Amino acid sequence: MTETESRQTYDEPYAQPRHGQPSGWVGMVVFAGVMLLMLGGFEIIEGTVALFKDDFYLTTRQGLVIPMDFTAWGWTHILLGAIGVLTGLGILAGQMWARVVGIVIAVLSALANLMFLPAYPFWCSIVIAVDVLIIYALSVHGREVRN
Repeated sequence: MTETESRQTYDEPYAQPRHGQPSGWVGMVVFAGVMLLMLGGFEIIEGTVALFKDDFYLTTRQGLVIPMDFTAWGWTHILLGAIGVLTGLGILAGQMWARVVGIVIAVLSALANLMFLPAYPFWCSIVIAVDVLIIYALSVHGREVRN
């Protein structure tokens, strides 16, 4: 075997995918889409609880970063959740707009949960961690999925 042949054999596993073929990172974008669907569901649940059961959260309104009524926080979370679910579906369909909106929604969700942290610290920490994973997957590997 010549040096050229051995180099081609060695480099093949690391070769770039051919035009039109997805790379192995597509799974990361699908992961982001599924996580955005889950995040939307989490946000809707969190918002619904804030709407219908004000006494569930163990803080005063003054204990929140932005002292708003829990009803206003509930609607904020429900709105973010609904947009998150729709965006997750768009990501799974390979839409470019969904990647951009997904990053924006994940950032807004992380900020909203950071401000809501005094009300429910454990749950908000989990949602913020999911937001960070979504931002990473969409910003680093988002262009792997195209229509």
